[in-house]
Amino acid sequence: MILDRRNFIGGTVATTAVAAVLPAVAQPRGTGSFPKGFLWGASTAGHQIEGNNVNSDQWLLENVTPTITGARSGDAVNSFEQWPADLDMVKQIGLNSYRFSLEWARIEPDEGHFSLAMLDHYKRIIEACRARGITPVLTFNHYTTPRWFAAQGGWLHPQSPALFTRFCDRAARHLAADVGMATTFNEPNLAKLLPLVLPPQFVGGLRANLAAAARAANVPKFVVANTVLPEDVPRVTASMLQGHKSARDAIKSVRPDLPVGVSLAMADDQAVGPNSLRDSKRAELYGEWLEAAKHDDFVGIQNYERNIWDAKGKVAAPPGGPRNFRGAEVYPPSLAGAVRYAHQATGVPVLISEHGVGTNDDSVRAALIPAALRELKVAMDEGVPVKGYLHWSLLDNYEWGAGFDEGRFGLCAVDRTNWKRTPKPSAAVYGAIARRNAI
Repeated sequence: MILDRRNFIGGTVATTAVAAVLPAVAQPRGTGSFPKGFLWGASTAGHQIEGNNVNSDQWLLENVTPTITGARSGDAVNSFEQWPADLDMVKQIGLNSYRFSLEWARIEPDEGHFSLAMLDHYKRIIEACRARGITPVLTFNHYTTPRWFAAQGGWLHPQSPALFTRFCDRAARHLAADVGMATTFNEPNLAKLLPLVLPPQFVGGLRANLAAAARAANVPKFVVANTVLPEDVPRVTASMLQGHKSARDAIKSVRPDLPVGVSLAMADDQAVGPNSLRDSKRAELYGEWLEAAKHDDFVGIQNYERNIWDAKGKVAAPPGGPRNFRGAEVYPPSLAGAVRYAHQATGVPVLISEHGVGTNDDSVRAALIPAALRELKVAMDEGVPVKGYLHWSLLDNYEWGAGFDEGRFGLCAVDRTNWKRTPKPSAAVYGAIARRNAI
């Protein structure tokens, strides 16, 4: 079975695309300029773009039998070498920020051994962002951990929060000076989400995959963060919450003025009918992390769809309209709905650290971006503080469980025979908005 997590988490070209693809939201809503200094960017993740991340837990999961990961990441899109071309694409599109992640497995390939060469590698990316007028947004951990960390029990190990904090402290001391914003984790609430939405047979496949990885590592249990067995979710969540808080404090101790938060997977949860389960589901899926985010400088939101809840559970989306590559509804107002709730629940500003659509029809993406941003501007005009919008993703990268070819998320296509990056029409739509800082 193939996993695509984003199906569970819930100009002239632009005008034409919206009218043709998303007629239900074609009428202008929010208009006018966004705040000065608003971040317009694109997001990536180390394992999904760098390639040959051989010391990571995910690499082992991809290369044992049986596996649930689909295609192996392999070279990915070779951004470990091609990162200057990636930054050139950010600039060419017209964006002013770039979110990327550190690969813990590269920086600390063995416990306690920190690679100065790898820290310098990420420092060069940060410096090159600044040289191009791009604000770097840094994710300290985007799912993957070192193989040694997963082999000793991952986030179930009693020292896991301290080990993560030590890594963040070391990385911050080398890198934080020129970073614009930072998040500790990417979607740590995923462990809460997946048990509610995955089919029962997936859990069996996950058990077999993790058992194969444990055998390969010659350990009793191999634990990763983005696919967690149901019985491990409470302890993993507790450890990651502790790790977030202590890592945030460590990063802030290095650079007190650096805004630090956490990015959460959040659908636009809507209630229908009497006794809707919406509020209880919100508490279950996001509650602990939103409570933690009250003490952060901002909360990152990663939105891809809406959930409709009645008294019995999740209700199917209305028929018709565009769908992503897995058949899920493409609903532009979901971004504004999630942002409103995130701010309401935390009281802190919001950074949209991911938003996009998996599709091989770029006209759907070209329509979604302005339609969603119009709704977002309405929420901002109502008083919701939003720091920026970072689209997922800059590139057609390795997608967890779906490989490279099905349901591409990128603003840019990548030729994996020569690594050439080519902007799609949706990049021009998005770039025009970013350049004028207005819908």
